Amino acid sequence: MSLWLSGIGVSRGIGIGRVQRLHGGDLEIPEYTLQPADIEHEVTRFFGAQRRAKEQLRQIRGQIPGGAPGEIAAFIDTHLLMLDDRSLTEAVVALIRSAQCNAEAALKKQRDALTAVFEQMEDPYLRSRKDDVQHVSARILRILLKQEKGMPVQRTEQSEPPVIVADDVTPADIILLSQQGVAAFITEYGGPLSHTAILARSFGIPTIVGLHNARRLLREGELVIVDGDLGHALADPDAQAQEFFQAKRQRQLADRAALSQLRDKPAISRDGIKIKLLANIEMSEDAVHAADLGAEGVGLYRTEFLYMNRRGLPDEEEQYQAYSRVVAAVKGPITIRTLDLGADKQVDSGSRQGPTPNNPALGLRAIRLCLKEPELFRTQVRALLRASAHGAMQIMLPMISSVQEFRQAQQIIVAATEQLRAEGRTVADNIPVGAMIEVPAAALAAPLLARHARFFSIGTNDLIQYTLAIDRVDEEVNYLYDPLHPAVLRLIRMTIEAGEQSGVPVAMCGEMAGDPRHTRLLLGLGLTEFSMHPASVLEVKRIIMESNVAELRRQAQRVLAARGMREFQDLVAGFGH
Repeated sequence: MSLWLSGIGVSRGIGIGRVQRLHGGDLEIPEYTLQPADIEHEVTRFFGAQRRAKEQLRQIRGQIPGGAPGEIAAFIDTHLLMLDDRSLTEAVVALIRSAQCNAEAALKKQRDALTAVFEQMEDPYLRSRKDDVQHVSARILRILLKQEKGMPVQRTEQSEPPVIVADDVTPADIILLSQQGVAAFITEYGGPLSHTAILARSFGIPTIVGLHNARRLLREGELVIVDGDLGHALADPDAQAQEFFQAKRQRQLADRAALSQLRDKPAISRDGIKIKLLANIEMSEDAVHAADLGAEGVGLYRTEFLYMNRRGLPDEEEQYQAYSRVVAAVKGPITIRTLDLGADKQVDSGSRQGPTPNNPALGLRAIRLCLKEPELFRTQVRALLRASAHGAMQIMLPMISSVQEFRQAQQIIVAATEQLRAEGRTVADNIPVGAMIEVPAAALAAPLLARHARFFSIGTNDLIQYTLAIDRVDEEVNYLYDPLHPAVLRLIRMTIEAGEQSGVPVAMCGEMAGDPRHTRLLLGLGLTEFSMHPASVLEVKRIIMESNVAELRRQAQRVLAARGMREFQDLVAGFGH
């Protein structure tokens, strides 16, 4: 009898294969007290496991195929950096010595402490980085416990690729498994911003995450169909279901081949409206990959990664070198977002004192933190301004909620520009400074902000959460996360309208911009700049090229004018048809 299961679809496509369950779950970690004479031997044992883990990751990194997106190697590099991070290694050694406990117990205690810090972070992407701590710790623990296991795919030359079912899959595992050939991934944990999701999309492997109890419900060797678009898995399908999904998979493969023909074509609608398609990136190498997929530039480059997984702050020179590389690598404009960390993450390595915030989402974060600690902000701004000499760059300020905040940040940028030029350094002329619209107050005040900001970029991830007062990572309430809520659509239109009236360009860099299901509606709301994961560019471009924007705008007016929820939902469901 068939079994229908639902999780979160994070990498599109249809995967059909037999279940192969991987090791997973919590390791049994022994805890015991050491004799004083054994303490240094235990420290040596821990460092030996750390070295072995580094050797394994370097070997895996060397197996990454040439031409692969930069983010793939970047994730392995992140784990290598974490293996040398003193907050992990020195803290574990200190625990072994002070508590006289075994290395496994010390590592578990420090892992749990670091995970708790990441879990308090407001930003969903940064919060999901707790997975890195757990993956790196698990690798060392398996070496210490002598439970190292390879990741072989059990298949013969004639057999079909399997569907991998696990509690979670590390970046290193994904790289190895993708080379051996897998039909799909199903994991019990994870979310849309997890490394599993990002890497699966990069490799084009259909993937469902957050499918609880998958290893218990799916039997080893059982045939299963994975629909990464809808987040559904069908176990033990009948012949009719197999035929249906096989046909759907063939249509998708043919569709993907057709999309590649659009790479060099402009994103122009049927009625002649030019739409700008940009990419969200994290590494300079990603810029090349984005351009290969048809992106015209970069609409969001995150900078907080320079501050993560380290004890001290990056100085101006280190930041300048990093920003210069990415600016020079981008063909087209690049929008760089200033530091977006918060009170839940002490970027100054713990020197700043204060109580832990009850609600980091509403606390000292992003531009608020930068304005409270102007030296932190000034260092980054100076590095950005110096990097502006290498390409077409603009600076974006996150979590702006008032004109006053924007003006304060703007004054620091102006002062830094004057200071650098007085020092004889080159700074580009007339660098645009814009505001990220991710707080409802900013959308409501957009006409006032437009008098000062050179551009807007709508961050839908946070805008939706703040508007609906829900945390999409919280499984108790994430069913309320709704990009198509009337309040959200009105705030988006309000922001675009303020830009239209003031001559201020408006982009969108949240996940909604890269979701093909919402492209026509966003066009109807007046959006003309989309920034997204590079893998989404071609599909969004095709929808744009097939659309009549004038007609979509007329439909959007009817949606916003709907008098009742039923009418609103009916109009949204039929939008673009």
